Amino acid sequence: MRDLAWLQWPLFEQRHAALANELDAWAAEHVAHLHGPDVDAACRQLVRRLGDAGWLRHAVGGAWGAQAAIDTRAICLIRETLAYHNGLADFAFAMQGLGSGAISLQGTPEQQQRYLPRVARGEAIAAFALSEPEAGSDVANLQCAAHVEGDQVVIDGEKTWISNGGIADFYVVFCRTGEAPGPRGISAFIVEAGTPGFEIAERIDVIAPHPLARLRFNACRVPLSQRIGAAGEGFKVAMRTLDVFRTSVAGAALGFARRALDEGLRRATTRRMFNQTLADFQLTQAKLAQMALTIDSAALLVYRAAWQRDQGRGVTKEAAMAKLAATEGAQQVIDAAVQMFGGLGVKSGQTVEQLYREIRSLRIYEGASEVQQLIIAREMLKELKA
Repeated sequence: MRDLAWLQWPLFEQRHAALANELDAWAAEHVAHLHGPDVDAACRQLVRRLGDAGWLRHAVGGAWGAQAAIDTRAICLIRETLAYHNGLADFAFAMQGLGSGAISLQGTPEQQQRYLPRVARGEAIAAFALSEPEAGSDVANLQCAAHVEGDQVVIDGEKTWISNGGIADFYVVFCRTGEAPGPRGISAFIVEAGTPGFEIAERIDVIAPHPLARLRFNACRVPLSQRIGAAGEGFKVAMRTLDVFRTSVAGAALGFARRALDEGLRRATTRRMFNQTLADFQLTQAKLAQMALTIDSAALLVYRAAWQRDQGRGVTKEAAMAKLAATEGAQQVIDAAVQMFGGLGVKSGQTVEQLYREIRSLRIYEGASEVQQLIIAREMLKELKA
């Protein structure tokens, strides 16, 4: 069992410590060694295991969730724990939450009844389709368009870098509907896989394999009742969803970093050279100390942001700080662990090599590090003006 003494911080309630301890034991038995060449199949299997065990109930809100409102601290703890054991398991959990988050937060009762129970049970895989070839960090610039024809909506355009693309049962798609310029003219729609006019244009391979695709819509018709929220409110829906799950990206980074530190400690205390262990060198001790300091510093920012959101307070700046510190810090911690392993650290299949590939994308998705810096500065300037 890992050292989880930090769960006694006053940022947590007793139920959070119980949740993390229970999941840690479950994950070590059920997902830690689940891999394979067929990433799609592994992801589907992980979703079902997470659903069958009840963990996915924490990813949705309302009557189908573990709490009436999504518990941000629980989401972060779950992602951290799963990431420690298996990066794809973290991905599978996170995308069930992000993909259905807009429905949890702003869907109609009918939409929630139709999709959320299946997401929580692991019977339906969700996807969040926001990014486009020319609209990544600048999501307000998206061009995928939709217009109303009677009681239907017709969608044309493309989405890319869509996680769960190709295996999802439904996609929450953000389209320009033209009620106003910029972000005020975007709406969100639920598009089910297999809908005529919707296709997977390309599967995308990345350094840490997981289901990813470019989507194409060509006169794709969906019922107007599949719109989430009012017309023109899609950008707000997207930002509300990201506000919940951006902090959890930082939680996943913590999980990767903690695993790297544990691997580094084992390596340092068992690797012998020059008649002593690697851990006997002061250079190694200094590096281990810096790794621990980086992790705890980031963890305090992550769970401050999560606690603050659970109190109903705004977390735009705090979530950006958490994501920036945790993802950049985890990259440094994992790099240090790889260095301790020497040549073995870059051997394919080694834990630290896998962590090195896993962490890199977290510094990009759901707001690149540079975007987080802009958010922090802008929020500070707003506070000064106020």
